[in-house]
Amino acid sequence: MADATASTGATCVEKFKSYVKTQKGFILAGEILLSFIIIICYAASVYTGYSALAICEMIFAMVFFGIFMMELDKQFQLVNWMWSDLFRAGIGAVLYIITSLVCVIGGAGDGARIAGGVFGLIAGLLFGYDTYTIYLQIKSTRQHTAASTDDGV
Repeated sequence: MADATASTGATCVEKFKSYVKTQKGFILAGEILLSFIIIICYAASVYTGYSALAICEMIFAMVFFGIFMMELDKQFQLVNWMWSDLFRAGIGAVLYIITSLVCVIGGAGDGARIAGGVFGLIAGLLFGYDTYTIYLQIKSTRQHTAASTDDGV
C-alpha cells in the first residue's frame, strides 16, 4: 500500500518537472512567481488593497497550471480550456497594467507600492505574452480544423 502512494507521488512530481520545462508551463510558473512577489510588495505597502488582484491572478494561474499539468483539459472537454485561458491571461494583463500604472504614478513615498507596481508591469507584459501565445495556438487550431471540411460538398 505504501508503494502505491509513493509511486503516485513520484509520477506527480515527474509530471510537474516535465510540465515546467514546456513553454506554457514556464510561463504559468513565471506568472505564479511574479504574482507572489507582487503580493509581498503590496502587503508591505501602506495601501494593501492592491494585493487582491495579485491574489486572484495567482490562484487562477495555479488552477490552470494544475489542470494543464495533470492533462485534465483532455479529460473534461465540456469547457473550452484554450478560450478560458485566453480570457484569464488577457484580463490579467489589462488589470495588471492598469493597477501597476496607478501604483507607480501615485506611489510617492511608498517604496513597496512602487516596487509592486514595477513587478506588476512586468507581470502585465508576461500575461500579455501568454495571451499572444494562446491566440496563436487558437489561430493555428482553427486553420487546421477549417481545412478538414466535408469533401462531399
